[in-house]
Amino acid sequence: MKQALIVIDMQNGFLNPESPLCIKGARATVPACARVIAACRAAGVPVVFVNRAYRADGSDVEHTRYEVWARGGKPLTPGSTGPLSVENPPEFGRCGTDYEVIKPRYSAFFRTELDLILRRLGVDTVVLTGTTTPNCIRTTCYDGISLDYRVVVVEDCCSSNTEEIQRANMRDMENVGAEIIGSGLFLERLGAQ
Repeated sequence: MKQALIVIDMQNGFLNPESPLCIKGARATVPACARVIAACRAAGVPVVFVNRAYRADGSDVEHTRYEVWARGGKPLTPGSTGPLSVENPPEFGRCGTDYEVIKPRYSAFFRTELDLILRRLGVDTVVLTGTTTPNCIRTTCYDGISLDYRVVVVEDCCSSNTEEIQRANMRDMENVGAEIIGSGLFLERLGAQ
């Protein structure tokens, strides 16, 4: 088994309460995500940051999100800084071996080079972390399974706007074949390799 860690949309524009796109549970997952990222780097597991960035004119913003985006200060535009920015939390750092993929929609696989990168690296298992569980994590999970990857979702490194939404989506992903585990067990297994 060769795995890669996929860190989805852990950007200020989704983490900061000042952003109209903020996911309520996302900021609380930063410490667990940071531990998992650091451990993966130390173990030689590829780390892929899959981020969202919108054009300043909004021409690539999802139609379902456009109005909130436009009224809310146009978060996640290239070069942005501060609470509405495309930046990942400083706790994550960046390493020269990390990969970054910019996605145009919810799934990390949809119209991106992620599948090509993973196949070139010989990866057969994707470990999903990030936000938001019902949208980006779930669609990436389903697409990963459709592409024949083994999918592991690190539950306490993912977030939703409510606990009810979080639980329901984790249950649904588990029912289609994803493995749902906590960061403690993930780190324990990583250390045993």
